[in-house]
Amino acid sequence: MQPVAAQGRDGLGPWDVLHQGLSRRTGVPIGSVGIVVGLLVLAAWYPLRQRLGIGTVLNVVVIGVVVDVVLMVLETPAAMPGRAALMLAGPPLFGFGSALYIGAGLGPGPRDGLMTGLARRGWRIGVARTAIEIGVLVAGIALGGTAGLGTILFAVSIGPLVQLWLPRCTLPPLASERP
Repeated sequence: MQPVAAQGRDGLGPWDVLHQGLSRRTGVPIGSVGIVVGLLVLAAWYPLRQRLGIGTVLNVVVIGVVVDVVLMVLETPAAMPGRAALMLAGPPLFGFGSALYIGAGLGPGPRDGLMTGLARRGWRIGVARTAIEIGVLVAGIALGGTAGLGTILFAVSIGPLVQLWLPRCTLPPLASERP
């Protein structure tokens, strides 16, 4: 097995392609780049009138820190069947997890806030998320990030998967939050 940081030949998620490209250009660890990018993405929320929540803040900080820590200790399978299983399991698990935390109503992460902000303006969740993922992927490749089959699979499937799961995982607003 090789450390995850040495992997990537099957592709990273589109946002991580961007983070990796920026990391390679700056020398800043990929998780730390993710935190900075997350904070910058929050600026794009202003015209979308998205509201921050505790989930938004935790998403920015916790995910970036966890990525840096996990990359130091996690090993991934060297054999193709193990890598393929992880690659195929990733998007459905990620889509379900995204729907769970967005549906909890504690605030979407920066990237998910772009998606939900566009959805409030009439975009379908799946289309919004797919457009965002493809745009970020193109930018990440231009910066030297690693893309592969897994990257493409994630980019085209995560939007429809979140769209599938989000209505099933969204909690109704509390009585005090209703208009």
